[in-house]
Amino acid sequence: MQMTDILAQMGGLQSMARELGVSENQATGGVEALLPAILGGFKNQARAQPAGLEGLGGLLGQLGGGGLLDEVLAPQPTDLSHGDQVLGQIFGSKDVSRTVAQNAASQSGLDPSLLKKMLPMLAMLVAGFMAKQQSAGASTDQATQAAPSAGPLGDLLGGLLGGGAPGQGNAMPGGLSGLGALLDMNGDGNPLDDILRMAGKGMR
Repeated sequence: MQMTDILAQMGGLQSMARELGVSENQATGGVEALLPAILGGFKNQARAQPAGLEGLGGLLGQLGGGGLLDEVLAPQPTDLSHGDQVLGQIFGSKDVSRTVAQNAASQSGLDPSLLKKMLPMLAMLVAGFMAKQQSAGASTDQATQAAPSAGPLGDLLGGLLGGGAPGQGNAMPGGLSGLGALLDMNGDGNPLDDILRMAGKGMR
């Protein structure tokens, strides 16, 4: 299942559309255009963490964990400063956020200013969802006394970033077997890197 479908089932698309005053179709178009860069940013973070996916999970917890998802789904207005913190971590600068929004605008036909507002909310939804998935996977491993696996978090990132199947490819630091393939860690490509390269920018 695609991440856009997952967000729709959880009510995330509807919450964003309502808060931004746009149709669900517009919200869907914006999400589909922005998601590759956001997940590319999380991929870069997984690469940068000494403990790999486990380190990424720890970072998600520091940023707010599953509560980030709950904030966007709640009826009250979303505190976008939390989303800005997530974006600051995965993109590194506001210039990168602006570049991502401009690229998404060219793809979707939506106004860049709308996409800039959507970015922090979407980052919160994705980070919160991944944190919940990681917690659920960790609980399952503990209950079954099984070795950690790539699990739903690896499947999510791998599927959307064009990774391989679980159990194939390289093990990532942190001992999560097969995650190297899932995250395409061999450097075959990253949507965020491609966007920045086209814009003549670098991540660092």
